[in-house]
Amino acid sequence: MGILIIAVVVILSYIIGSIPTGYLIVKAKTGQDIREIGSGSTGATNVKRVLGKKWFFTVMFLDALKGAIPVTLAQVFAHDAVYTGLSAVLAAVAVLIGHSKSVFLKFKGGKSVASGVGTILALNWIAGLCVALIWSIITYTTKYVSVGSIIAVTLSPVLMWIFNAPLPYIVYCALGAVYIIYLHRSNISRLIAGNENKVRE
Repeated sequence: MGILIIAVVVILSYIIGSIPTGYLIVKAKTGQDIREIGSGSTGATNVKRVLGKKWFFTVMFLDALKGAIPVTLAQVFAHDAVYTGLSAVLAAVAVLIGHSKSVFLKFKGGKSVASGVGTILALNWIAGLCVALIWSIITYTTKYVSVGSIIAVTLSPVLMWIFNAPLPYIVYCALGAVYIIYLHRSNISRLIAGNENKVRE
């Protein structure tokens, strides 16, 4: 029964993670396909290029919610402590994959930062708030969303450790950071070349 619950959790988390928030909002507001604009990502930063700051924060919030809800539900409905931790971590992994490889967009998507922060908030809200704060400070200071994202997710396993989170949560954050940094490889190339787009001038 526990394995069945976990399987359902993973599938539902992937589907929720796959909901292409940025794509749907841009499509509804402008009729455009965001995958054909800017970086081609469905995330909040690319949405800002089309719809401005208001929708940047809206998409970011919705994507974070998309990450937090499946993990929270996994924690609520798992029937014992072992399955609670396992279900929560697998739900978080499924959300990250769903956001970046959406079944609704032929396995394309965003870079899973906001959704990833949402999962961390659900796993350990103090660590999650710290990650969000670090992202905000670095992004504001450097003017690069990618730099803020990379630094924040890199520090997430350290923050989980500092706040005495279970080992599976620390491992998830470490592996999630590697995955998100991999998704930012084009941003890293542009940063090195000096032509990465700034979030504000």
